[in-house]
Amino acid sequence: MSDFVDRLLDPPQRDEVERRPAARRIGGGFGWLLVVAVFAIYLLTGIYTIGPSEVGLVKRFGAYVRTAEPGLRYHLPSPFESVVRVNVLEVRTEEIGFRTISPAPNARYQTIKSEALMLTGDGNITHVQIAIQYRVKDPALFSFNLIDPKEIVKQAAEATLRDQVATRTLDETLTELRDTIGIDTMLALQSVLDSYESGITIDNVQLQIVKPPDEVKAAFDDVNSARQDKEKLINQADEYALDILPRARGEAKQIANQAEAYKQTRIKGAEGDVARFVEVLTKYELGEDVTRTRIYIETMEQILPGMDKIILPGGEGSLLKLLNLDTAFEGGDGQ
Repeated sequence: MSDFVDRLLDPPQRDEVERRPAARRIGGGFGWLLVVAVFAIYLLTGIYTIGPSEVGLVKRFGAYVRTAEPGLRYHLPSPFESVVRVNVLEVRTEEIGFRTISPAPNARYQTIKSEALMLTGDGNITHVQIAIQYRVKDPALFSFNLIDPKEIVKQAAEATLRDQVATRTLDETLTELRDTIGIDTMLALQSVLDSYESGITIDNVQLQIVKPPDEVKAAFDDVNSARQDKEKLINQADEYALDILPRARGEAKQIANQAEAYKQTRIKGAEGDVARFVEVLTKYELGEDVTRTRIYIETMEQILPGMDKIILPGGEGSLLKLLNLDTAFEGGDGQ
């Protein structure tokens, strides 16, 4: 049989047949090694890292199963598990009424009139631009409940701002209630986003520009000028009041003090008169005739001041006929 084989095969062909089993053994081992290497590489594709400001949302067959914290992590390779990274520390911004073309220091902006023009409560049109700053509060809700978070925030903010402006007059929107509109817009917008279960928290609402439309800007400037003149006159009046009121209060205090002094003088004078009257009354009660005569004489002195007077005793008037009055006046002191 071997002779038959030797005749059918020349020496080179016989060597090749003898080497085929060894080649098959070598090829089979390399194939398994290749399969193991590919499987290992496939398993290694599940290694991933989460940044310091991020969290990872791991999904298994599309369903959320857990949250991965920052660091080196592992999940089952695709298609079994996948991870969605969410930056929870980034402050995101949405702009209403304008767009930032280039940031500071050489900032340039583009006005979007269709967003900026709003109707006030008194039927006027105003131009309002705001910037909304927000962060992710709940990564799972933010990633899986919203298809386009940026558009949701933008549309909700614009609708809320228009509602707030529509409840104020033009003057209130442009002047004293400007800051109030920003605060109320932030609170109302947060309430709307919470009702959507968006997982978003609003950090700030900044009113960038609040002004009248260009078509009425000149008239509004006149109104502002008049308002400033009014404020100037009010300030001048307040300044005059601050100057005159203290002096008026001082004069009023001085008059009050003088009145009080006059009051006390009159009271003391009246008390003195009462004391003197009581003293006279006491003396009168001790000697009524003598006191009556003294009072009469003092009264006559007051009634007829600077005149020569002769006081005669009561009784018969014959003494008056014998008395030479001219001699009495010339030689006496009038008594």
